[in-house]
Amino acid sequence: MIHPRNEGGDVAELSELLGVLDLEALGDGRFRAQNFSDGPGGVVFGGQLLAQAIVAGATIDPSKEVKSIHTVFARGGAMDKPLDIEVEAMHTGRALASSTVTIRQGDRLCTRSLVLLSAVEPDLIRHGADAPQVASPEDSPAGPVEAGFWEVRIVDGVNLSDPAAVGPPELFVWIRFPGADAQGVIGQALLAYATDGFLIATAMRPHEGVGQAMSHVSISTSVLSHTLTFHEPVDASQWHLLAHESPYAGRGRSYGRANIFGPGGRLVASFVQDNMIRDFPEGQRPQAGERSSF
Repeated sequence: MIHPRNEGGDVAELSELLGVLDLEALGDGRFRAQNFSDGPGGVVFGGQLLAQAIVAGATIDPSKEVKSIHTVFARGGAMDKPLDIEVEAMHTGRALASSTVTIRQGDRLCTRSLVLLSAVEPDLIRHGADAPQVASPEDSPAGPVEAGFWEVRIVDGVNLSDPAAVGPPELFVWIRFPGADAQGVIGQALLAYATDGFLIATAMRPHEGVGQAMSHVSISTSVLSHTLTFHEPVDASQWHLLAHESPYAGRGRSYGRANIFGPGGRLVASFVQDNMIRDFPEGQRPQAGERSSF
């Protein structure tokens, strides 16, 4: 979870996030992208990379919607270097299309994603999970990551940073990007940005003495892979409920999943995440007052 600021130290604005989603086309499936804000340990935030991969992957067939993205985070990206994005079409057909999206910084491969696109088709069958009965965004306090470009409300005011705040391995978070023209692929990209930051904290909740404030300071955490599936069109300027749960943690890893409910309680997307939560390996623990990218 992050509280992005621009180079002048002010809270980042929505226009800056939208700016890094406006990829510079270099031709032949290649793009150049900039970075938005510091992530954990001063590396590029994974939500930004997810969002940029969605925008890039969708370029192979603008007539279709992004259906899903599966991303493996191989290495962290440095904030002071631009990103090189390569898109390769795997298949384009009448109903489906797919692409691979690779994000590098020079010779350093940061992420690789598989993006599935789908044509819009009528229902043959339909059902969807019901939204949980939780407090509304208006009745939920602002979260610690709220900034000028989005709003975050944590149901029941759960303090994710307090190692003594123990609860079940679940977390309900309201998010929106007010003022954005946030439909289509940009709406999907913005929603993807919001999905990256809460499942590690969800896994920590049942364990006294462990909290997100300890990440990159006294314990080593990282997102390893992330799979996001869109079920319905999204408008990220409206309130969406991210209903997180972590069924498993152990052996230095955790697994989490979430459903996303849009206006009216309609299920619009789902995602799963594999994470690392462990002690620092020998020689990688940061010095007092420092943070690590591990």
